Amino acid sequence: MTSGRYLLTGLTLPNGDKTDIAISDGKISEIAENLSAAEGATKVDLAGSIALPGLVDLHTHLREPGKEDAETVLSGSMAAAKGGYVAVSAMANTSPVADTAGVVEQVYALGQSAGYVDVFPIGAVTQGLQGENLSEIGAMADSRAKVRVFSDDGRCVFDPLVMRRALEYVKKFDGVIAQHAQDPRLTQGAQMNEGEISSRLGLKGWPAVAEEAIIARDVLLADHVQSRLHICHLTTAGGVEIIRWAKARGINVTAEVTPHHLLLTDESALSYDPIFKVNPPLRTQKDVEALREGLADGTIDIVATDHAPHPAEAKECEWQEAAFGMLGLESALSIINQTMVATGLMNWEAVADRMSYAPARIARYSDHGAAIKVGAVANLTLINPTQTLRVDRDLVASRSRNTPFHGMDLQGSVTATFFKGHPTFLNGKLSAIYEARNPSGGR
Repeated sequence: MTSGRYLLTGLTLPNGDKTDIAISDGKISEIAENLSAAEGATKVDLAGSIALPGLVDLHTHLREPGKEDAETVLSGSMAAAKGGYVAVSAMANTSPVADTAGVVEQVYALGQSAGYVDVFPIGAVTQGLQGENLSEIGAMADSRAKVRVFSDDGRCVFDPLVMRRALEYVKKFDGVIAQHAQDPRLTQGAQMNEGEISSRLGLKGWPAVAEEAIIARDVLLADHVQSRLHICHLTTAGGVEIIRWAKARGINVTAEVTPHHLLLTDESALSYDPIFKVNPPLRTQKDVEALREGLADGTIDIVATDHAPHPAEAKECEWQEAAFGMLGLESALSIINQTMVATGLMNWEAVADRMSYAPARIARYSDHGAAIKVGAVANLTLINPTQTLRVDRDLVASRSRNTPFHGMDLQGSVTATFFKGHPTFLNGKLSAIYEARNPSGGR
């Protein structure tokens, strides 16, 4: 990939400083106001945009191998670039499951070939996601993909002995277990959050305690074996309090929240539209407020999209038969601007931390999550917080269309994404280089 030279003008850094940024040979060469374009440089006017370190997603479902009708590594990478991401973490629930060195290396190679973002495979904790026997954790860690994050996401590692062994195993190479906290006995057949609305709709409820009980157990296990634990897609006020308590005790636990759990509530289910069916489910307004507070004060470490594409037939059916999950990559930063920055709960420095620095640190992605400074790799995300993003499911880069935000006007729009010094998304379009390589847009 030829990066070339670029001069980005009219920017504001996360700390509020006005600046221009010059890029040369894939790295940031100058940061100052009123820079002059170097010979041969392409000048890009981004007046009004905030410059953030390139976004890193610790929770993405790319579906390949095996479920390419919903998403591919290429189409998911394109969606990530449109959303401002320069690195994504591909969950293991593919077909075959990413529980061997061979599969994670395949996913890693597909990401390298696509070229929009760095794709880091997440390895399964157990063979076939069955929760019984540990997968080839060591082999995946030693593979070319250098896996450091392991998760059975979509399923909970329910057996406490298996969970303990996994936590102990990853200590050897500073890995982390990312737990989908969901007691399967308490959620069997569950369709949405347990509460007033589930009762009114006659849908089986998903109690908050099913999530909180697993979080409580696993932070104690992590403390006992002195290992790293990460809690996926936190959704309840009680869960936030458990994480806060665990951190106060010095337990090595981190947690994530999704954009949709910061914006939507279980009242969305009143429409009976399966587009709002997600695992874990949308909760109450009280939970949303607790999640926002937890993200603002740092109890919740990161924002992760849980981007979960599905083909139309998996969503255009009765609620009880529909698949869980929704798209998230292309709208995430706009939602964080709307729910956290515009409301005064967080500033842009905090956004840089929760969406770049912290996820890269948790996953041990050494080439990501770096401050914007001269000499750094030019992984940059630019967002105009005053522009409106009109979400249109027919214009997404993903192969799937299951966005719950279709028709919504979100506050803030990504104006450009630079990956290793190259504009993968600019002026509302994916890079022409990749469009020429893939004229169908990945669909």
